[in-house]
Amino acid sequence: MIMTDKIIDLRSDTVTKPSPAMRRAMAEAEVGDDVYIEDPTVNRLQARAAEIFGREAGLFVPSGSMGNLACIMAQAERGQEVICEAAGHVYNYEMASMAALGGVLPRVIPTADGIMTWEQMAPAIREKTYTRPQTALVALENTHNMAGGTVYPTGLAHEICDKAHDAGLKVHLDGARVFNAAVHLGQSVAEITKKFDSVQFCFSKGLGAPVGSMIVGARPLIERCRVIRKMLGGGMRQVGVIAAAALVALEEGPKRLHVDHENAKILAQGLANIPRLVIQPQKIQTNIVIYDVGETGMASSEFLQRLSERKVLGGAVDSRRVRMVTHVDVDWSDIEQALRVIGEVVGKGF
Repeated sequence: MIMTDKIIDLRSDTVTKPSPAMRRAMAEAEVGDDVYIEDPTVNRLQARAAEIFGREAGLFVPSGSMGNLACIMAQAERGQEVICEAAGHVYNYEMASMAALGGVLPRVIPTADGIMTWEQMAPAIREKTYTRPQTALVALENTHNMAGGTVYPTGLAHEICDKAHDAGLKVHLDGARVFNAAVHLGQSVAEITKKFDSVQFCFSKGLGAPVGSMIVGARPLIERCRVIRKMLGGGMRQVGVIAAAALVALEEGPKRLHVDHENAKILAQGLANIPRLVIQPQKIQTNIVIYDVGETGMASSEFLQRLSERKVLGGAVDSRRVRMVTHVDVDWSDIEQALRVIGEVVGKGF
């Protein structure tokens, strides 16, 4: 058995620690009261994010879940519906907040790879009659977390936006990892998101900041989201201390995401070479790797427990599937060590 003192944490790209540059920026941040819109670091972050995305304004929020909910509540009324993908984050991992707090009903579309098409969505749009809840919004996810970090082709995303707008619907993008999508596509985030009415992205995932997300869009929408953020308890005070880290993440984080994607491909190919693990490595596009451990004779929980005993961490998708995510705190040697441990566990578990 190969042992090391280092814990190789592949549970998510949210587990990263702030870089030295982020810690310096946090310590030196100029701050003010953001509820009064007087924190200069937050204001600078919001303006820079809007500039990068080619939008009028931005709003710093504590989490991606709050950002998604604020955008949904700002663009869909109580009793209306939001079309989203069946495995999507807004439907499965945000505590049913759109229904519980927003009074909005999700209308889900199952897909094989998390990527919806207009042909799949169109039949889900409600007939214009007062006896049925009305469709108000379409929510896409790019990259799609539980489909293994899959990416919407830009042309498809633009087509969905155009046809949704023609149907009188708004379109929101849960772009928690949209910079990963942009790197994969070789395009700017402004280009791939330009037709969406609202975009939420996270600083605390691939970009490596300790906390925080951003909403960008037209100024009236952002001001409506500011009201909703306060309603949801997201009014923050001298929050420039974390906005400073987000600024570093925004400027520096996208430059190295291709490394995470390369490491994910190395991981996926290595997993494919281990007997009884089921994965299609050619499908890996970004930094998320999902594979099936059912043929090992172990449930995912048992498999992960055995890995954790050897200081390799992953996450369960369900009883058979495991998710691992590459990030700034994992390098190629960590991937090699993780693959050695996984091979040992599979060999002993069968």
